[in-house]
Amino acid sequence: MTRLRIHTERHLVSRIGWLRAAVLGANDGIVSTASLIIGVAAAAAKPADILIAGAAGLVAGAMSMAAGEYVSVSSQADTENADLTRERGELAGNGDAEVRELAGIYIKRGVDVVTADAVARQLMAKDALAAHAHDELGISAITTARPVQAALTSAATFTAGAALPLAIVILAPASLLVEIEAAGSLLFLGLLGAIGAQAGGAPVWKATIRVTFWGALAMALTAGIGRLVGTAV
Repeated sequence: MTRLRIHTERHLVSRIGWLRAAVLGANDGIVSTASLIIGVAAAAAKPADILIAGAAGLVAGAMSMAAGEYVSVSSQADTENADLTRERGELAGNGDAEVRELAGIYIKRGVDVVTADAVARQLMAKDALAAHAHDELGISAITTARPVQAALTSAATFTAGAALPLAIVILAPASLLVEIEAAGSLLFLGLLGAIGAQAGGAPVWKATIRVTFWGALAMALTAGIGRLVGTAV
């Protein structure tokens, strides 16, 4: 009797839950803090004021990211739970109809009627709710919403990202602060884009250019506004 050998693979999509929040948090930390520092510096503010503004931006941004991620991902979790509750009631009320519904999904994917019915019944005998959650609702262990994980990841990575442009304020000479801040932050953004792309299996150069372009645009706009405000005041 031939034994079935199970071939297991580890796909990068399993990282999507924390990778999205991590890249978003770090990118936002660098861009928003660097833009804030450049805008304030361009308005001819004192180094101490620039440092205070950057530190305040770090704290406020980290808390905002954590709260925003928690609220948005909690909304996703609420929707998933509502769908699961509804599906649980449908399974309890009319199991045969749910078998046909699940079999119909497999038939649309190319499975013949007899096999689709057999597969649906076998999967539902093991865990009916899990079968419908995965194939009907698209909810799985990989994609399920995790509000606390998203909030903590975003806050931590935002803080790490924001600390980099803030460190430049401490180390760079005041006369070249805007130039060094912009160059250093764009370098950080490029590295972030490359690391994020590598972790997610995406093209490195495409991600690096994309992240750097939008960061440069944000810094240029805030620098222009800072100069205008500084001149007017």
